[in-house]
Amino acid sequence: MELVVPARFCGPPESGNGGWTSGHLARQVRTTPELTAVTVRLRTPPPLDRPMTVREVPGEGVVDGAVELVDGDHLVAQAWPDRGPGRDAVPGPVPFEVAVAAGERFEGLDDHPFPTCFSCGTGRVAGDGLRLRPGRLEEDEAYACAWVPDAGVDVETVWAALDCPGGWASGIAGRAMVLGTMTAQVDDLPVAGAPHVVMAWQRGSEGRKHLSGTALYAADGRLLAQAEATWIAVDPTTVRPAGATR
Repeated sequence: MELVVPARFCGPPESGNGGWTSGHLARQVRTTPELTAVTVRLRTPPPLDRPMTVREVPGEGVVDGAVELVDGDHLVAQAWPDRGPGRDAVPGPVPFEVAVAAGERFEGLDDHPFPTCFSCGTGRVAGDGLRLRPGRLEEDEAYACAWVPDAGVDVETVWAALDCPGGWASGIAGRAMVLGTMTAQVDDLPVAGAPHVVMAWQRGSEGRKHLSGTALYAADGRLLAQAEATWIAVDPTTVRPAGATR
């Protein structure tokens, strides 16, 4: 089958938002009662407005249900069912008002590596992007973000909401990073028009790799979805789809 990332769902100007693209591909993965989450590994920046091919990954040792996304001769991403992120170390939510206040400390307001980003871009208008403003909490190192989903919120939107807050918690300010791998489990979709909170925290780093965790909570404190991600530090001027010159 074919998969397209519309230009509206970009991260950097010429490639797809990592979270939205990963969520879109995750829909094609067959999960099981034991493997209820999906892991997506992005191999190259996803192109925009170009049909790509989704195909099953055959072969010995491959997780059943794994798929890959290809753009011509270029491998864009791989996805497979997973056990999901651990829930023992997930911080609880802060009140919605606290998350709103944290947004005033959003570092992207002063310097954003990708202001076009569907998830957290400062150059997006209301109703176009999510316009998330993850900011560090005053009492600890975790980040919080207030979110009121628009009508039509779907799995891809939730993956996008779980995406960028983790990057900011991992230190994307002053050091551009892109999503490398993301494992997410979405138990319930958020309610459009209702207040929600996204929590984000750093899980460590090694060289150019930075690890994050994120969690989406409803107003009543229910955990709706969570994710773990690996971010890769990059030169933002070089982020281009592998087939961009074709």
